[in-house]
Amino acid sequence: MKSTYQPTKNTWSKVLQRPSQSITDLESIVQPIFETIAQEGDRAVTKYGKQFDKLNLNNFQVSKSEFENASTQVSDALKEAIQFASNNIRIFHEKQNFISERIETSEGVICWQERFGIENVGLYIPGGSAPLFSTVLMLGIPAILAGCKNIFLCSPPNKDGTIHPAILYTAKLIGLKNVYKIGGIQAIAAMSIGTETIAKADKIFGPGNQFVTAAKQYAQKLGTAIDMPAGPSELLIVADQSAKPSYIASDLLSQAEHGPDSQVILISKSRELIKLVEAELNSQLIQLPRADIAGLAIENSNLIYLEEEEDIIEMVNEYAPEHLILMVQDESNYLKKIYNAGSVFIGQYSPESAGDYASGTNHTLPTSGFAKSYSGLNVDAFCKYISYQKISAEGLKNLGPVIEIMAEAEGLMGHKNAVSIRLKDLKNNP
Repeated sequence: MKSTYQPTKNTWSKVLQRPSQSITDLESIVQPIFETIAQEGDRAVTKYGKQFDKLNLNNFQVSKSEFENASTQVSDALKEAIQFASNNIRIFHEKQNFISERIETSEGVICWQERFGIENVGLYIPGGSAPLFSTVLMLGIPAILAGCKNIFLCSPPNKDGTIHPAILYTAKLIGLKNVYKIGGIQAIAAMSIGTETIAKADKIFGPGNQFVTAAKQYAQKLGTAIDMPAGPSELLIVADQSAKPSYIASDLLSQAEHGPDSQVILISKSRELIKLVEAELNSQLIQLPRADIAGLAIENSNLIYLEEEEDIIEMVNEYAPEHLILMVQDESNYLKKIYNAGSVFIGQYSPESAGDYASGTNHTLPTSGFAKSYSGLNVDAFCKYISYQKISAEGLKNLGPVIEIMAEAEGLMGHKNAVSIRLKDLKNNP
């Protein structure tokens, strides 16, 4: 892992450089899959399942018996853990309430908003070596709370043609019934376009590899909304001499094991702490089952020494991390001044893993610096708002002249006339 001491500001962009991505280069792979699924529907989905997953699944919808069988394969301990996490996530997201309020902006002019769940929502859940059943909770619970009418889920099948039992158990637990054994580009294409079996999604949610990310971006070009731009996982830790090196190293490695293109960073005012963390990283890394993956991610990562607290805060805001851990004695100054981060973990006993699984906050977060302009996933992401206005005759008398003046100034006489014709009627028929 690289160590950088007191970098000058003109080198920060290089020091903080993320692993390069070339999503646009994948469009030549993505586009023909979308086009074929648009033409052939389910038949194309089956064809790509044979090509990419080596499976011949003519019926890729998960059956009731598959849900029931999955439940028997999940240990009681894991079921209890998923239920505990589900409860915390539901409690946190239920508090993201919207209360419609009718506001009289001026006499006789009433305005308000109403919130509606997006009707058709597609969820993508990665499988493979790390089946993210926790993401079923993070996507499914807020979608249900938002009132989305049609929620469906795609996840890549295992070699035996089944979806990981923990994914199916979690989906059933929270009430998701429409689950499909489809992964990769073809899953995103099917949800974006719609097939005989799968409804067309109005918005697609969920993480994935570079092919899934490229497919989501292509779907957006075709008019299907997506949750947010997604990239490799990342974590930034700010720590001082009060922090425990073993805790820091474990947190860094917890994100590094996500994938070889993940990135983890430590920033500290303590040279001694940096050296101790580096030693801990080396000793803990070799104990991880995914050490080869985490080791590659560590090559993209950095231990950074900065003398001044204000410089540390500025660097954090510049990087805009997906996850930020603060292990410092005086956390208040950082919390007041850091405004670019997906999710913040405060103190020695707030590991990033807590947010990934069970504290209650959502783990679907903006990466690649998009925390400067995007929020983490919440109930609102599954909603849309409609604004309303009701204007009385007296209200139009008050508001009308303002509209007439503004419309005429913009040269839009039809706009003016729509008001003037009413005002004339009101004048002639008081």
